[in-house]
Amino acid sequence: MNDTDKRAVLEVWCDLQCSDCHRALADLRVLRERFGDALEIRRRHFPLPGHRHALAAAQAAEEAAAQGRGEEYTQALLARTGDLARGGTRVLLEVASGLGLDAEEIDTALIDGRHLLAVDADQAEGQAIGVTGTPTYVVGGLRLDGGRSQDGLLERITEAVEAQLTAREGAAARTDG
Repeated sequence: MNDTDKRAVLEVWCDLQCSDCHRALADLRVLRERFGDALEIRRRHFPLPGHRHALAAAQAAEEAAAQGRGEEYTQALLARTGDLARGGTRVLLEVASGLGLDAEEIDTALIDGRHLLAVDADQAEGQAIGVTGTPTYVVGGLRLDGGRSQDGLLERITEAVEAQLTAREGAAARTDG
C-alpha cells in the first residue's frame, strides 16, 4: 500500500459564487491543519443554476489550475463572491491579474470553453451522487450537505475523516502483516 492509499480523501463540491463555500474555507483550513498530508482535499465544481457567473468561475479556476495556481485562485475568488455576482468576467480577470496569472489566457479559455467538459463532468458526478447544494462534502462514501446548515458540520467531517484514516490504517496493517 503506497502513501496515497493511506490518505483520507475529502471531496468538496463547490460553487465559486456561493457565500457558504467562502465560509467553508475556514473549516477546510482547520482540517488541513489537523490532518496535514493524511488528508487529500479535492475541490469539485458544482455551479448552481441561480448563480449566473458560477459556470464561468469554475472554468476560470480550471485555467488557473492549468497555470499552477488553482487553489490560490479559488480562495481569492471565493473571498469576492459578492463582487462576482455584480461584476462577472471582469472580476474573474481581476482576481487572475492580482495573482500574477495570465488573465488573457483565462479570458481566452472562457471564450473557447476548453475547461467546460471538466466542469460538466464534476457537476454530472455530483448530481449522480445526490449533491443538490454547496458546499457538499463526501468522505468515505458519506455525503454531508453544508448547503442546508453548517452547524456541527466540521465535527461530522472530522469524525468521518478519522474513520476513513482508521480503516485505511487497518487495511495497511493487514497487507503488511
